[in-house]
Amino acid sequence: MLKIGLVGCGRISKKHIEAIAANEDICELVAVADLIPAKMETAAAMYNKKTGKQPRKYMDYKDMLKITDLDIIAIATESGYHAEHALASLEAGKHVLVEKPMALSTSDCNKMIASAEEKGLALGLCHQNRFNPPVQKLRQALQKDKLGRVLSGTACIRWNRNQDYYNQAPWRGTWAMDGGTLMNQCLHNIDLLQWMLGEEAVTVFAQTGNYLRDIEAEDFGAIVIRFANGAIGIVEGSACVYPANLEETLNIFGETGTVCIGGLAVNKIEVWNVPGEDLIDNSNQPDPDTVYGAGHIPLYKDFVKAVQEERKPYIDGRAGKKAVEIILAAYKSQLTGLPVAMPLMNFSTLDMREANLKQR
Repeated sequence: MLKIGLVGCGRISKKHIEAIAANEDICELVAVADLIPAKMETAAAMYNKKTGKQPRKYMDYKDMLKITDLDIIAIATESGYHAEHALASLEAGKHVLVEKPMALSTSDCNKMIASAEEKGLALGLCHQNRFNPPVQKLRQALQKDKLGRVLSGTACIRWNRNQDYYNQAPWRGTWAMDGGTLMNQCLHNIDLLQWMLGEEAVTVFAQTGNYLRDIEAEDFGAIVIRFANGAIGIVEGSACVYPANLEETLNIFGETGTVCIGGLAVNKIEVWNVPGEDLIDNSNQPDPDTVYGAGHIPLYKDFVKAVQEERKPYIDGRAGKKAVEIILAAYKSQLTGLPVAMPLMNFSTLDMREANLKQR
C-alpha cells in the first residue's frame, strides 16, 4: 500500500482523487496541500466521502515532503510550478507523478529527468488518454504494422474557452505560468499524435495568433511536424470555436489503413478501416463526464505498480517531454518565422514573453 501526497487541489485534482480512491487496494491519499484552505478542505472531504479516510492538510507542500513514509507526490498545481514542485519532491526522495505539461522549458524537463534517473526514482506524466481503449487499439495496430506505411496524421482540437475561463484563473494564458491553446488545451492530443507517428520529430513549423481572448499567449495555433520516418503530423488547436467545444479528434492515415478517433476525450472510434478487421463504430457510446476522460484510473494503477515493481512507468519523463518539446518548437517557429530543427535546445515560454515585450 503506497502512500500518496497531492500538491494542488484545483480543478484537475478531482480526477486524481477519483483515481487514487479507485485504486485503494494498492495506494491511499494520506496528505493534500494547497495555498487556499477551502480547496484543501474540499479535496480532503471528497476523498473521505469515497474511502472513509481523512488525508492530512498542508498549506506549504514542503511540510508535506517531510513525511517520512510518503512514497509518491502527485503534482496538480499551475503549469508554471510543475518543475519547481517536482524537483523539490525528487530531492526529498519521493516518486513523482506530474500533470501536463511536464514543464514550460526544455531545461526544466531535462533537470526533472536527470534528477529522477540519478536518484533511482519514478517520474511519470499524466497523459491519461494513452490509456483510452480506442487509443490502445490503434497503438497495437500500428505496432503490428496493420496500417502499412504511416503517411500522416492530424490532431484537431476545436474548442471554446471564453474570457471568463481565463479571468477566473489569471495564470491561464500567461507565458510565465501556462502558454496558450497549444500548451494548455492541445498538449494531450499532440502527445497522442507524436506517439502514433514515430515519436521522433525532426522539424516543426507553426503559425499562431491571438484573435479573440485577452491573454498573453495564442488562442489559435497550427503546426506541421515532420517525423524521422517521413510521416507528417498536422495540428490545429483553437480556443475560439463558436459557440462551444466542437471536437477533439485524432486521425491516422496509413498506406493500407485509416483510423479516426473522436469523442469528448479521444475515446470513441469513428472510423476503423483496417484490412482483415471488422469495421468498428462506437461513436454512439456515452462520453465521459469531462474532457479529462477516464484514463487517470489506469494511469495511477500503472504508476503505483511501476514504483512497486521498480520499473519505468508507462509514460515516463522522457516520453512526457516529447509533446512539450514540439510545442516549444512551435513557439520558437512562430517567433522566427522558420522551421525549427529538433531536438530543441534551451527554449522556454518565458522566451516568448521576452520577445513580445521587446516588440512593444
